[in-house]
Amino acid sequence: MHASRRAVVWLGALVVVAAVACGGSPPASHSQTGTPDGPAPVIKPVVLAEMPHDPTAWTQGLEFDGPTLYEGTGIAGKSQVRELDPATGAVRRSAPAPHNYYGEGITVVDDHLWELTWRNGVAVEWDKNTLTPVREVPVDGEGWGLCRDGDRLIRSDGTDRLRFHDPATFTETGSVAVTRDGQPVTQLNELECVDGQVWANIWQTDTIVRIDPQNGVVNTVVDATGLWPGQDGSRERVLNGIAHIDGDEYLLTGKYWPSMYRVRLDPPA
Repeated sequence: MHASRRAVVWLGALVVVAAVACGGSPPASHSQTGTPDGPAPVIKPVVLAEMPHDPTAWTQGLEFDGPTLYEGTGIAGKSQVRELDPATGAVRRSAPAPHNYYGEGITVVDDHLWELTWRNGVAVEWDKNTLTPVREVPVDGEGWGLCRDGDRLIRSDGTDRLRFHDPATFTETGSVAVTRDGQPVTQLNELECVDGQVWANIWQTDTIVRIDPQNGVVNTVVDATGLWPGQDGSRERVLNGIAHIDGDEYLLTGKYWPSMYRVRLDPPA
């Protein structure tokens, strides 16, 4: 993710406390590139801290912009773009999606924020500072997840493809098919771009995959089973929400979850 995400002050303080409590120490950064030989390795998230989250939020997108945490929520007529207090989960500001759109993934681009819609055929550009919509642009196909990878945006649409878009116009500029161990991976949902790689929730599972967008190959799999014990197999209250903090640390949550989890995703050995 872009550089303004780095050095989030409250998060830095929080992880020191959590790391001491867990008997660990803050991890060093590592390269997130490369394709492993053979099957993609599977890792488990290491929980560092737990914070509150609005249990009524149908989370579609979660993203840090410096110390500010943004969340996009879904359901037609209830969708919102929100600014959250990351320490308490409290909603600082919110605005409804226009025209009762079914909101999906979000990502910040400078002073604006892009929000996908599920089947409304448009992406909405918001003024980040005022949380007001400024324009809508047409999008072919469905909108699921969205993240910024340098000078392009990457979108998922529920298929096995990641689609690339211009961050200023939202024009589609290309795509790549996603595979894990040679097999197509579908149901790619919430996305987070980090250091040239794409983390993606797999819809209605406890799995997150890391994808190399240059070739579409899944090079790491995160098994987040049991992250929130109350999930308990629900098909609605599922894992969905990845926000990069710094280095190997992320904030994870899910739809209708009462908690967000600060975790460390250790690189595979």
